[in-house]
Amino acid sequence: MDNNIEQLKQSYTEIPIPEELDFIVKKAIRQSRMKRTNMRWIIGTAAAVIVFVSGVNSSPAFANAFSNIPVLGKIVEVITFREYKVDEDTYNANLKVPAVTNLENKTLEQMLNNKYLDENKKLYAEFQKDMDDLKKQGGGHLGIDTGYEVKTDNDQILSIGRYEVNTVGSSSTTMKYDTIDKKNQVLISLPSLFKDNSYIALISENIKQQMLDQMKSDPDKTYWVKKDDKDTDPLDDVFQSIQKDQSFYINKDGKLVISFNKYDVAPGYMGIVEFVIPTDVIASDLVSSEYIKS
Repeated sequence: MDNNIEQLKQSYTEIPIPEELDFIVKKAIRQSRMKRTNMRWIIGTAAAVIVFVSGVNSSPAFANAFSNIPVLGKIVEVITFREYKVDEDTYNANLKVPAVTNLENKTLEQMLNNKYLDENKKLYAEFQKDMDDLKKQGGGHLGIDTGYEVKTDNDQILSIGRYEVNTVGSSSTTMKYDTIDKKNQVLISLPSLFKDNSYIALISENIKQQMLDQMKSDPDKTYWVKKDDKDTDPLDDVFQSIQKDQSFYINKDGKLVISFNKYDVAPGYMGIVEFVIPTDVIASDLVSSEYIKS
């Protein structure tokens, strides 16, 4: 009997470990030695994947800790950090909070993520107050939807768009952008791209021409812009000029894109409208060609 047990033990210990499993185990051991925290991270199992997905959306500490682990840090750039939801008959809210991870400039990363979280917390609180007020008045319809889009993500540029859609009777839509230089770890503003304020007139005149050209080629498009100097349109909201800090992003082709919210420069059915600015129009006023390409 004892001899049989010993033979079984010997046979068991002589079973060869698959190379793949041996590699994974050794890799996990090396990583655990490199990164010691107060929590135990089990990487490479289905359980770890579940913990990662749920933890990132529920715990800032969890998300920050994961972004610091070398093997995962390069994967995560923009994630859904948190969601606020209300789903009650005529009251609907769906707010998604983005978070930027893995920036070397942790001050910039924290500033952006705090801004995104604060924006959505404020909107959610306002929604709850408005919902309570409507209920006291007998009811009504109320809706809000927020989220984000990664417009550009290459070796140097990360452009993130954050949208907000409010539904109270009719809907309104706004879009905000942040464009980050990943190499130099800085946030790019519109004025920082140019030598002086001349860009405001250059871009504004080009957008007016684009508006006129689009309306000429497509009768379904309408912009609030003067057709010529003889146009005496009495509308107060005729487009005159972009703002100094007009909403913008840099697209994947290295072109400057100027964005207007719903109702800013056109009727509501046009929604959010964007204009790609030809680089040759603004080239002479650019500080450099590092971001905006020909």
